[in-house]
Amino acid sequence: MHILDVIQNSIEAGASKIEITIEENLEKNLFQFEVSDNGRGMSAEQIAGILDPFYTTRTTRHIGLGLPLLLESCRRCDGDLTINSTPGEGTTLQASFRHNHIDRAPLGDMPTVLLAALLSENPVDWRYVHRLNGEEFRLDSSEIRRELEDIPLTHPKVRQWLMDVLLEGENHLLLKDLPQRATA
Repeated sequence: MHILDVIQNSIEAGASKIEITIEENLEKNLFQFEVSDNGRGMSAEQIAGILDPFYTTRTTRHIGLGLPLLLESCRRCDGDLTINSTPGEGTTLQASFRHNHIDRAPLGDMPTVLLAALLSENPVDWRYVHRLNGEEFRLDSSEIRRELEDIPLTHPKVRQWLMDVLLEGENHLLLKDLPQRATA
């Protein structure tokens, strides 16, 4: 849910490119994710404000709990949250957690999250990288669109192919790492 919230913030900031990177390193006991975008960016004052639950730039509600809750989750799991942003250039958010902390939420269903992002009405190029103990799965929507030419990502056969690729990529990482997880 945290990743969904962060990418929604990127979309609302007008990003046309969003990169999601997940890094899991069991040897270092590290789980982190990073979301970078080319949206409108923020000033230092805005960055300070977004970690206040009663600060929001949205006009539809008066509180913004997403990032304050993420910060608390990171700290509760011996991690941290950093946000770097430049007005007019974009924002990079990095959240880190101790991988084996009992309170760290599981990653969740990333194939479904990514498919929803890929098929959304927002004209965004997505780059997804998931690293797990040196193995890597990547997906770049701009490369896929280039190959498909005029065929939309929403075409039923393309949509099914995308889900199959996402499931296969994520499952390959998890299955390849299963022996190491069993001994961790």
